[in-house]
Amino acid sequence: MGTLIDRFGRRAIDLRVSLTDRCNLRCSYCMPAEGLPWLPKSTLLTDQEIIRLIGVAVERLGVTEVRFTGGEPLLRPGLVAIIAATSAMTPRPQSALTTNGIGLGRMAAALRDAGLDRVNISIDTLRQDRFTELTHRDRLSDVIKGIDEAIAAGLAPVKLNAVLMRGINDDEAVDLLRFALDRGCELRFVEQMPLDAQHGWSREKMITALEIEESLRREFDLAPDPSDRAGAPAETWIVNGGPARVGIVGSVTRPFCGDCDRTRLTADGQIRDCLFATTETDLRSMLRDGASDDELATVWRRAMWGKRAGHGIDEPGFLQPTRAMSAIGG
Repeated sequence: MGTLIDRFGRRAIDLRVSLTDRCNLRCSYCMPAEGLPWLPKSTLLTDQEIIRLIGVAVERLGVTEVRFTGGEPLLRPGLVAIIAATSAMTPRPQSALTTNGIGLGRMAAALRDAGLDRVNISIDTLRQDRFTELTHRDRLSDVIKGIDEAIAAGLAPVKLNAVLMRGINDDEAVDLLRFALDRGCELRFVEQMPLDAQHGWSREKMITALEIEESLRREFDLAPDPSDRAGAPAETWIVNGGPARVGIVGSVTRPFCGDCDRTRLTADGQIRDCLFATTETDLRSMLRDGASDDELATVWRRAMWGKRAGHGIDEPGFLQPTRAMSAIGG
């Protein structure tokens, strides 16, 4: 009764909180160069509403980890205060942040002081010309500065996320891993998923987990990681005898739905039981209509009970979510 359990016995202990749908990059696999219509400000949860819902999840529903996402979460003015309030909860959840790294250089220390435990930073290329082409912004140096400042602030382990795209940056797998190893970061390659606003994703264009693994093995010795993967999305390997590791998130070709332990809260207060869900449960209206914490918890539990067995990408009737990744939260 006190936890988020679905029909298949999976328990959601990892809460993904989207703080904004806005982003200061225009990555081609996420949104068009001209951007997207942003959510109206009046529909976004306030800082206090976010903190209250996180409290419900942690104190009543058994959530033990909270990851802040976007859009780009560093664009949320109240980010530091939200993290500080989350870190002060009892029991204290682990907190993490997924960011594109722009602005992290000036915020890393403040985020650490507020209680942030870990950070994931997206970096898909080490070439300035490609970065500009992919993101429509000339900000690669800011991302690298953000990585270095996160390391200096002790937000360990600093994890790097990379999406490889056929004919665009698929020749950089080895260089990206060397970059991560040189800085003591953990690299995660992520299969491109059908979550782009343009609906241009295709399986043929996607670089698969197997292709990534094969390209890395040409330069590195990879041994299976013996540690328990639990609900983690990445398959990990020990690199060149360790202790360094590299991971591959095969969301499409090697789905981990059977071990999924996530629940999601969008920036406008909707509960999603899966990244690829086509339905949502509205907690914002309940909040603003005066619902109690117990009532919010009850509705949240009901929402998670109906979670499907898997994302269904390989099923004939699969429908891409109407929301793009930037409006769902990573």
